[in-house]
Amino acid sequence: MEIQEKRNPHKGGRHPKKDPAIHRYSISLNEVENARFLTLFETSGMHVMAHFIKVCVFQKVIKTVKIDKAAMDYYMRLTTLYGQFRAVGVNYNQLVKIFYRNFSEKQASAHLYKLEKQTIELAVLSKKIIELTQEFEINYLKK
Repeated sequence: MEIQEKRNPHKGGRHPKKDPAIHRYSISLNEVENARFLTLFETSGMHVMAHFIKVCVFQKVIKTVKIDKAAMDYYMRLTTLYGQFRAVGVNYNQLVKIFYRNFSEKQASAHLYKLEKQTIELAVLSKKIIELTQEFEINYLKK
């Protein structure tokens, strides 16, 4: 029996930690303090409240991450719009090829003239989108 215990002193379960955290402290917060604490915890992006408290006590620097839903929404819509602009460009090239393949030179030129007017409107709209995006970045993202 003694030989068996010397070979395998650990009988199962979790391996013991080298430096276990055995000291515990308790604090009491009122409603206002608790609300403020929870807000700080949520904005920190940490998942474990005990780790957040340790960081607050020992490092005295609290990292908070603020996610702006409006900026995310604007970015998502702008990305979608960029994809649509690319699709328009591909369709534009296909239309030009079809016009010259299926119509006479004069008819193709007439259709391309109409398409050119729409393209100019699209370019003006694109410049306006770029201006709004730059204004949005200056006012909201570079704070």
